[in-house]
Amino acid sequence: MSLVLAAVAVWLAGWAINVALARRPLAGPARLLPPLVFGVTLVAVWELVVRGLAVSPVLLPAPSAIWARLTTSGATLRTDVMQTFVKGALTGYVMGCGAAFLTGVAIDRAPFLRRGLLPVGNFASALPIVGMAPIMVMWFGFDWQSKAAVVVLMVFFPMLVNTVQGLAATDPMQADLMRTYAASSGQSLRKLRLPAAAPFLFNGLKICTTLALIGAIVAEFFGSPTSGMGFRISTEVGRLALDMVWAEIAVAAVLGSAFYGLVALAERAVTFWHPSQRGR
Repeated sequence: MSLVLAAVAVWLAGWAINVALARRPLAGPARLLPPLVFGVTLVAVWELVVRGLAVSPVLLPAPSAIWARLTTSGATLRTDVMQTFVKGALTGYVMGCGAAFLTGVAIDRAPFLRRGLLPVGNFASALPIVGMAPIMVMWFGFDWQSKAAVVVLMVFFPMLVNTVQGLAATDPMQADLMRTYAASSGQSLRKLRLPAAAPFLFNGLKICTTLALIGAIVAEFFGSPTSGMGFRISTEVGRLALDMVWAEIAVAAVLGSAFYGLVALAERAVTFWHPSQRGR
């Protein structure tokens, strides 16, 4: 019971620290302090509650047990990351977002395609992943190609919508100015419309970072070789090895956050001129 009381004390201390941080302006790396304090507090409370209440590791392993599994299963986790993230999620992400961008440009150049292609994209986004994953496995096999195909289906429509909306957000006065300068449609696209659409494009890219990893992991539940994060999760759940399951979940969370962060950094470097990026 003392550990449970200690967990309450840790939670209250973390709460007080974050309240104090919220009352002062933070700049630069200091802005990471509130989420860092919250994360450390959450892990500490988790550890103390699990140990204090003697929770079975089959139900919820302690963070220390998950960390031990992470340190002893590095080779397995690296193989799973290579199979799921690098081959499946990243490949599908590039293919799906690239195809959606090109389709969005085609829709912008030929407005009649909007009535034909956008409903198809909307239909594809509404397809349930649990229904499409087995079909993709039958079509493309059990290796990473079928997982990449599922990822393409998941990321295509969000990227397409953001591309179309971004290209349509060009200031009419700026477009008239480009026509006054006798700029061709290609020059207007490169020098005006794509820069103006950049915030929308990066918004779609950021949304798709998490969708890609989730899609690849879920797709592996329906057929995979003897490696992969989804394969490992489904297998270890059957063996009641919940520490390994949580280790895979932790790695997936870190990968997804890092992937999102890289795209956000690229957005800041490319769209530094946009009002949303000023003062950051």
